[in-house]
Amino acid sequence: MTKSQLIEALAKAEGITLKAAEVAVNVTFESMEKALMQGDRVEIRGFGSFKVKNYDGYKGRNPKTGELIEVRPKRLPFFKVGKELKERVDKH
Repeated sequence: MTKSQLIEALAKAEGITLKAAEVAVNVTFESMEKALMQGDRVEIRGFGSFKVKNYDGYKGRNPKTGELIEVRPKRLPFFKVGKELKERVDKH
């Protein structure tokens, strides 16, 4: 499902305009993004949770040239599926 399909599904389910549904979806995603950027955890009961994981820097190799490179530390979003969603998906 794409973002535009989600917007269409919301508009249809709630009987609202596409523009209103788009605003709702954008506000939801922007709020989640802002929380993650601040280091907060985002939990959607029955679906799963998002958090930011910190990864240390390390020395790696360029697979093409074999040259030794320094990989900088980074912060990446991580999603953990909730038990209810896992069970619902497994039933199908």
